[in-house]
Amino acid sequence: MIGISDIEAAAERIAGHVIHTPTVPSPGLSGLLGVPVTAKLELLQRTGSFKARGAAAKLLSLSEAERAAGVVAVSGGNHGIALAVMAAALDVKATVVMPRSAPARAVEIAHDTGATVRLTDDMGGAFSLVTELRDEGLTLVHPFDDPVVVAGQGTVGLEFADDADEVTDVLVSVGGGGLISGVAAALRARRPEVRIWGVETEGAEAMSEALAAGGPVPVALSSISTTLSAPAVSQLTYDHVSALVTDVLVVPDRDAVRGCLDLAEHAKVWTEPAAGCLLPAARRVVERIGDGCRLGLVVCGGNASTADVMTWAGRFGLL
Repeated sequence: MIGISDIEAAAERIAGHVIHTPTVPSPGLSGLLGVPVTAKLELLQRTGSFKARGAAAKLLSLSEAERAAGVVAVSGGNHGIALAVMAAALDVKATVVMPRSAPARAVEIAHDTGATVRLTDDMGGAFSLVTELRDEGLTLVHPFDDPVVVAGQGTVGLEFADDADEVTDVLVSVGGGGLISGVAAALRARRPEVRIWGVETEGAEAMSEALAAGGPVPVALSSISTTLSAPAVSQLTYDHVSALVTDVLVVPDRDAVRGCLDLAEHAKVWTEPAAGCLLPAARRVVERIGDGCRLGLVVCGGNASTADVMTWAGRFGLL
């Protein structure tokens, strides 16, 4: 299990390489949800998501031999962008493997940094190719099955604990579980009374299915939220979530896209469905907790184009 000392060490290591993002009360979301809401605006992080933290933590931990050999990552978008950008900044050669369903902008950004980009037919194929490249000598920077990466993502929770006003319930999106594992570890140490809730979209339910099965299991992926689409969680992240998280809520893609539109209108931020899914889940938390609920939302990323969101909104009849 990741401890607070691991997260504090990661925070010290990556300081100067990432942004201490704002944690702010949101009058607009408070009015929309009917309870006080504080938002951690991690979409303002370098590369547009929290992933820069874990990538920086891992890259800065490498030996000279590992740096010289290069690194490889698999990603539905944000992790690949983060590794490519941070590797370029730290002069480490990077290869990024993405499924063809990854946003075109993510592929373009990774390529423009100088990283080698490899595309596969699906996420399962992407993970298989990364295993091959790792066996050829590249260092794998896993998006969530790495304690160094999880500790880096945990710095989000460290900042939230230091900066937020009183909250009772914090919602965090779940893909492979690296972010929520790190955030939960930080909050349990700094604010042990706070409940932590995970949020997934239908068709990207790796953690909720793992919790139902008693451990990581492969899942079928169909969600438009490719940044949440891990084919399975890891034992590392499963252990953290099963021990530290109150529940993992699953919402439809349509509601996640509606959440993107609501965040734009009421919070004045432009997000991707991996963050938009927090709003429908937040309504369910408010219903379950009742009076006295004070919400914290980790707004994890904003790497969706206006065309992407408008296309999804049209598909779901939201325009």
